[in-house]
Amino acid sequence: MSVAALKKEMRQQAKAVRGRAFAAHGSAAADSIARHGIAFAGRPAPAIVSGFLAIGEEIDPTPLMRRLLDEGYRLCLPVMEGKGKPLVFRGWAPGEPLAETMWGIREPLPEAPVLDPDIVLGPLLAFDTAGYRLGYGGGFYDRTLARLRALKPIVSIGIAYDEQKVDAVPHVDYDERLDWILTPSGPLKCPAA
Repeated sequence: MSVAALKKEMRQQAKAVRGRAFAAHGSAAADSIARHGIAFAGRPAPAIVSGFLAIGEEIDPTPLMRRLLDEGYRLCLPVMEGKGKPLVFRGWAPGEPLAETMWGIREPLPEAPVLDPDIVLGPLLAFDTAGYRLGYGGGFYDRTLARLRALKPIVSIGIAYDEQKVDAVPHVDYDERLDWILTPSGPLKCPAA
């Protein structure tokens, strides 16, 4: 079976696992993530952190982003510029206006400043301890992490329920590994790529 077929099959299973974790933990998972913070990443404020706004059954990182803002970090959110392109990040803080795009994704307005984050928080469907993540199949985060890593040292952190851990995520050469996974039970350091 091809890697693409393996990923497709795993996505279906991972969505079901995440759905059960969401039903079991609800907003308590978001609060746990926020309590951990990101000091473990070794990038103090005023570093720029790209968060995301949860859709569906993703853990909501908003409580964490509010904490980071209070600690002096600058925040931004991803903006999709088109299929096959890396994400762009625009400055944002809770309460600032957003535009709704496809799939119910909310993004900062076009007049918000473009920023290149030092720390990237990202959603996922499944992860392994090697730092590979299973996303939604568009390759946006892989292209984006590759672009940012070519510009400067960054720290990538996947946000997930503990239940989303799998033995191994199928991957190919262009799949970018995460540096950390942050779950409600705490941060997990991934081996250096």
